[in-house]
Amino acid sequence: MGELWYKDAVFYAVDVESFQDGNGDGVGDFKGLTSRLDYLSDLGVDCLWLLPFYTTPNRDNGYDVKDYYSVDSRLGNLRNFSDFVAAARERKIRILIDLVTHHTSDEHPWFQAGSADPTSKFHSFYVWREEKPAQETENIFPGEENSIWTYEKRAGAYYHHKFYNFEPDLNAANPEVQEEIKSIIEFWLSFGIDGFRVDAATHLLSGKGKEGKSIKRPAQFLKSLRKAATKKSGATMLLAEADVPAEQIGFYYGKGDRFNLLFNFLLDNYMFLALAREEAKPVADFLQVSLPPSRCQWVNFLRNLDELDLERLSEEERQDVFRKFAPKEHMRIFNRGIRRRMAPMLHGNRKYLEMAYSMLFTMPG
Repeated sequence: MGELWYKDAVFYAVDVESFQDGNGDGVGDFKGLTSRLDYLSDLGVDCLWLLPFYTTPNRDNGYDVKDYYSVDSRLGNLRNFSDFVAAARERKIRILIDLVTHHTSDEHPWFQAGSADPTSKFHSFYVWREEKPAQETENIFPGEENSIWTYEKRAGAYYHHKFYNFEPDLNAANPEVQEEIKSIIEFWLSFGIDGFRVDAATHLLSGKGKEGKSIKRPAQFLKSLRKAATKKSGATMLLAEADVPAEQIGFYYGKGDRFNLLFNFLLDNYMFLALAREEAKPVADFLQVSLPPSRCQWVNFLRNLDELDLERLSEEERQDVFRKFAPKEHMRIFNRGIRRRMAPMLHGNRKYLEMAYSMLFTMPG
């Protein structure tokens, strides 16, 4: 059962820069985090999920990666990270890190080289168009960005970005990019970590731009990621950020040979609908959804680092949740979610909070 350790694990998300300062410079770091491992162990944490800690301009909380093979100097260095992993292992705490390969920072050397020289192999690491497409899908941050294409003077072309304009999308359909992703996985596995949270998994696989630029055999690509992750140990797992309708979930699990875990966005939406309406039916409806394959699992949550995204609800259902938990416009974000944290939504009432978390811990997952 050691390979299935994640089936009943308690995950705790940590933003290293805001958790514990270990050298007095006002920024959290790995030395500080290491000093608090006993506290986290006492909380009953089985696995720490670390938000991005790579070298970054830090315009998007570290999700704009400048170098996948380093630790941002504000947070420490590779030796500090190695010491942290070893100390966590002594306390039987596993480590999960973010794999942010849907996009890079526009300061990443790949993008800099690809922009400066269209004949460079790095140019095809990204998605370009000489003419800006007349029709385009919506940016992931409505109101923040007015397009998914931005002009780059040096390249004389527009590049695709589903997220911010300083985060150009990697062309995951390019086999060389796929190999780079596997190299990143292998590098961090050498430190003894236990898995990866694959950021923006659905967008990583989706077509980018007018001509597609999508992975031709996405199922095989996911299997290849799993193979790379389990090269050293079958206990290494992959957790997908895949916010999709119920009928699409099976693709990400496969037959238990793709992602091990998926964030349970469905349950999260239905739990808040149940709390807003003060009725159990929404949660009961979720329980009719097929269970994951036996070697896979849901990762259930109430609130995470992002907004409370309510995309899985109908417009009527979403408005019911808004009326209850975000009655004022400034409490909402992107026309689909709530920016408030859990405690204020439940008026700081400890009994309500205990009820919500008790419900969370009784769900399958």
